[in-house]
Amino acid sequence: MSSKVKKANQPCPFEGCGSSDAYQLYDDGHGHCFSCGRQYQPLKKEELMEDGCTYQYLAHRGISRRTFEHYKVFTKVDANGKPLKVDFPYGSHHIIRGFDEKRDMVTTGDSSDVRLFGQDYFPPGCNESITITEGGYDALAAYEMLGTPAVSIKSAQSARKECAAQIEYLNSFNKIYLCFDSDKPGQDATKDVAMLFDQNKLRIVKMGAYKDANEMLEQGQQAKFRTCWNNARAYMPKEIIASWDELTRALEEKEAAVIGSYPFKTLNEMAYQIRLGEFILFTAQEKVGKTEVIRAIEHHLLCTTDHNMGIIHLEEQERRSLQGLAGLHLGLPAHLPDAGVSNKDVMQCIKEMTKRDGRLHFYSHFGSDNPDVILDMIRYMVTVRGCKFIFLDHITMLVTGFEDEGERKKLDYLSTRLAMMTRELGFTLFCVSHVNDDGKTRGSRNIGKVADLLIHLDRDIEAENFTERNKTRLIIRGNRYAGQSGPAGVLNFDPKTYSLKELTEKDLKLEEANPGF
Repeated sequence: MSSKVKKANQPCPFEGCGSSDAYQLYDDGHGHCFSCGRQYQPLKKEELMEDGCTYQYLAHRGISRRTFEHYKVFTKVDANGKPLKVDFPYGSHHIIRGFDEKRDMVTTGDSSDVRLFGQDYFPPGCNESITITEGGYDALAAYEMLGTPAVSIKSAQSARKECAAQIEYLNSFNKIYLCFDSDKPGQDATKDVAMLFDQNKLRIVKMGAYKDANEMLEQGQQAKFRTCWNNARAYMPKEIIASWDELTRALEEKEAAVIGSYPFKTLNEMAYQIRLGEFILFTAQEKVGKTEVIRAIEHHLLCTTDHNMGIIHLEEQERRSLQGLAGLHLGLPAHLPDAGVSNKDVMQCIKEMTKRDGRLHFYSHFGSDNPDVILDMIRYMVTVRGCKFIFLDHITMLVTGFEDEGERKKLDYLSTRLAMMTRELGFTLFCVSHVNDDGKTRGSRNIGKVADLLIHLDRDIEAENFTERNKTRLIIRGNRYAGQSGPAGVLNFDPKTYSLKELTEKDLKLEEANPGF
């Protein structure tokens, strides 16, 4: 009987191919890529080898034959019926371990394949939840006891890297259960992996005195394991402290590190520079020029630090953002057709600013009304791509089109989660929000409440005086760290260079004495 297609249009697992949809997986376990022409052939069930050995779905360690068959895990059995080795497939990469001796282990296949054990047999989002274990036997045992998707990493040491590589797949499930070993490496891996995911969907399975899921199955503790799984709680990144020793250690912890500065002198002095773990909010009426202020900070941090950066500009395409950054670097409006700046010129500027490839990340896709989509993307930029600065311009657009109450609830949720994430993950968020005619953040007052630093931008865009029309006043309305509030400088926009420069007291006095046209 010919095999049937089980999963079509899959990414090719072979190194160097790069096709996103040419690979097909068949029901007999083999796969074929119609782009590069390579095939993956699994070991055949009951296949007789020259040495008299066979490969079988052999029930052992409390795990049924049916579960081994579901995961395509074969045991090599010699001619006398003695089990020798067990083959665990991690995509096209296989870990083959001794039947009785874990240390008797070899690997075969494509070692660059970072798929999780069992991932190929559970389509994305096929169930409400997925369980991640630390070993192949534990994934088999979890599936045996729960009957729900269970996958495994290769080791505790590589747990974060493996889960990060499959973060889109794992996030397709509404609940993610971490069921790593109870020893120190397993618990350290739990902390590392937990940071990759939204804490609202993450659950930590604690097995008490038992080391892992397979041990519980072998000892007949199926019901107890299900209880542990059902009682799994959300991960708490920081525990409660109470003793004097704990309080002393907390007092001795270093303050949030300063990782950058503002390009504007007065703001920099009043805010005491830029620190990790802060939510910095810029508010303004529409068309005041908030994006240019934000872009000036982006350019400054790219040029003065080496930290990775994520940019989410929901009102402009990546092309315009890149041209804007290049324009600041060149001192002219690079986006205008008569500026004479080519795409090659723009990329040369970007390379000079970033200094290394993979440092600057853009995300502009917008097509979901679910705030968790943007939260997951920011988490990915921070935890996987290593971004220390995230720019979100602007938060209000994420909920445009909702009724007043729906808009408020979504913005309340989004702003609270963003503020929590800056502390949890240790990155700095620069966020923009429109304000209404009363000067309050549009849609939700909570946005301003959760911000560590709130900077309002004020500009008279209808002023008859040209000079006044191009002035932007910075006003600090909230400063949790330093406490200083009030006027924080006046920026002058030069349309010839498309850049902002802070006016000195001398500049302002000269303008008063010689008003512009």
